[in-house]
Amino acid sequence: MTDTISLQSLPRLGDLFRLFNGGRHLNRLAEPVLWAELEQQQQDYVALFEALGYQLAIDGRGFAWFQNEDLNATVSNQSRQLALLFMVIFDTQADAGLALNRFHEWRIDRNLLETTVEQHQELLMAEELDVDTLLTLLDKADTFGFARRQGNHWQLLPAVCRYLDHFEALAEQERTHHDELVQGMTAETPAPFEHSGQEGQA
Repeated sequence: MTDTISLQSLPRLGDLFRLFNGGRHLNRLAEPVLWAELEQQQQDYVALFEALGYQLAIDGRGFAWFQNEDLNATVSNQSRQLALLFMVIFDTQADAGLALNRFHEWRIDRNLLETTVEQHQELLMAEELDVDTLLTLLDKADTFGFARRQGNHWQLLPAVCRYLDHFEALAEQERTHHDELVQGMTAETPAPFEHSGQEGQA
């Protein structure tokens, strides 16, 4: 019951609420003190926020956020643009042979974005996104807890797993669909040299 929760045992309640309510993600990597507080009192925080009408989602890979399905048009558009940003970055790095699950080790800078724009020019032009716009989007990713600026480059944070999970799910759906199509074609295609007539007869 939430009425048994002692607010004195949640000293960072205000800090966490402001962070989550501002649409940000809490990342273990970027905010270890706040993460330790959340981890130690996870059950109480989840129950208290739920009583206040908020759904706190916590991912074991090291990030947490307020789950909100009712996004306004501005936030939805920003999320779509961030999804595109991360998609083209992941695709570029995959082409370079880098492991996607080690994205936190990547150095995201102007040089990488220039390569990304060159490789995905048609897609990004259709969305009116160039290198400078992608740099602005990275600052927005910083605001929401998906990245953090490190001097003249950015580091992707664990919360980006939300997008990576989505991309991998879509890729798996595409592979499954392709396999089903191939199996269907194979079943309908006669084997080589298969005849339906009277073989060997004059």
